Amino acid sequence: MADTAKAWTRPHDWAEVVLGVVLVLSPLVVATSTAAMWTMIIFGGLIVIDGVVSLAMPGMVYGEWVQMGLGVLLFISPWVMGYADMAGAAWTSWVIAVLTVAAGAAALPVAMSAHRIAGQH
Repeated sequence: MADTAKAWTRPHDWAEVVLGVVLVLSPLVVATSTAAMWTMIIFGGLIVIDGVVSLAMPGMVYGEWVQMGLGVLLFISPWVMGYADMAGAAWTSWVIAVLTVAAGAAALPVAMSAHRIAGQH
């Protein structure tokens, strides 16, 4: 198994970064309103930032909880921000939200292991 305590090596966190970038760029290819566009750009940016921070500091467990929280907020955003009727934008948000929560949940045990390893030094 890969060394979970080594920075920049965890595929879960790389997946989070990619999901965030896809979300940021998605208003270029799906019809959006102003609210939908900015919601997707802001959430995408936050997901990218959290993924990069998790990559740089693999023992930071709360980063995975933040990632899952961002995913949940992104999932409800089409209803809250009023773009649930815009199929492309809404489905993009829902799919990326579910994948973000899944990536964060999958990375949580890995981050906890890296945290324990880092604490042994």
